This record gives sequence, C-alpha cells and structure tokens, in this order.
Amino acid sequence: MLTRKQFELLRFIHERLRESGVPPSFDEMKDALDLRSKSGIHRLIMALEERGFIRRLPNRARALEVIKMPDGIGGQQAQRARFSPSIVQGGLGQTPPASAPAASLTKPRSPAADEGGRSTVSIPVMGRIAAGTPISAIQDRSHSVSMPADMLGGGEHYALEVRGDSMIEAGILDGDTVVIRKQDTANTGDIIVALIDDEEATLKRLRKRGSSIALEAANPAYETRVLGPDRVKIQGRLVNLMRRY
Repeated sequence: MLTRKQFELLRFIHERLRESGVPPSFDEMKDALDLRSKSGIHRLIMALEERGFIRRLPNRARALEVIKMPDGIGGQQAQRARFSPSIVQGGLGQTPPASAPAASLTKPRSPAADEGGRSTVSIPVMGRIAAGTPISAIQDRSHSVSMPADMLGGGEHYALEVRGDSMIEAGILDGDTVVIRKQDTANTGDIIVALIDDEEATLKRLRKRGSSIALEAANPAYETRVLGPDRVKIQGRLVNLMRRY
C-alpha cells in the first residue's frame, strides 16, 4: 500500500520515462510534488525502492528504473517501464572506412537484419558533441553505427559521440554515443542538441524560461546557460544511447 505522495512520485517518474526517456531530476520531482526540500524526495524514493516499485541503477547518479506499478495502474506497459535512453552495447569507436566520403545528415538506410534476426538500421555518426563546455559545431559524417529498428521511432536520426561529463546524472557518460532524432522543436525537460550562435554544439536539457532558453547540465559542477531564443537552434532530441563496455 502506497501513501498518496509515494504514488504521485511513482506516477511522475513513470510518465517522465515514458514521455522523454529520461528520469526526472530531484528538483523536478520536488517541484512536481510541491515539496520544500529534496530530502523528502530521498525518503519517498527509498520507500518506493524498499517496496519493490523502483530500483536505483548502480554507478549512475539518480538513474531510476520503474519495476512495477500498483495493480490496475499502467498495465503491462508500466511493468516494462525502465530507465532510458536505452543502452546498446558494441559498435562504437570503430575505424571509419577509408573510402567513406563526408556527407550531410541522411535518412537511415532500409532496415537490415542482425545475427539474431532483428531488423537493424544504419545511423550516420556526425562527429562529437560536448556534454560540458560547448565545442565546435556538428561535423560531417565520419562513420555509421547499427541499431535495432524497434528501438527507434519515425523520423530521421543521427548519432554523436559524447565528450565531457556534464550529463552524468542523466546517465550519459564521456565516450557514449547518443542517438538523436532530427527536429527543430522540443519540450521543456527534453535533452537536446543545441547549436549556439551557429558555432558551438552542446548536449543539454532544455528549459524554457519565458522568452529565454536555459540549457541545463545534469552535473552540479556546471552552470545553467540562459540565452536568447535567437542564439539557440535545436538540432534534435535525444532518443537513445549506445555504450561500449
């Protein structure tokens, strides 16, 4: 039996994972439940973990997995809800083919099949993205990675190699490869590729503050940058993540 606040927090975490693929921050949970401090969130998370509704993933700050929902809430989809972006092993850091020409973003090729029979899609890797101080803008295509087609939705996708540690509390580590759905709009709370002043690209969480745009890190060592909308162009939204172990 859950208390009202425990249920509200569990539902909020589940809905955020389902909608954006990324667990909410403690500040977001505190605001959503109208609590005065994050210590209350810590207690609620511990209670939900003890009751078997959620699990904190090891070695990932604030990364949460929803194991189950109360009976009659969420159905089978809720039972499968878990921390995302999903992590796919292998395929990173491969040497680009010598004949691979520079190219702009392209639509993924028609799905192929992997050794297990799953349909796969080839996604172009467009260079490196900073999860820290913004670096140079997105580069030309260097090579491609393959991903199961059932882990992607519609639209065009590209991948970027992450450099930096500003998104570690969202489970995004230095050396990961992020898969981005190409789009020029996003919602508050989405993790996006932001192009600043047409010169610098960075991976950050989007916050809309009136007429301004805030680019928020998931690491307290980094400050949030607040910029005018004319200085920021959204290049896409994070939908998946690949990691080589």
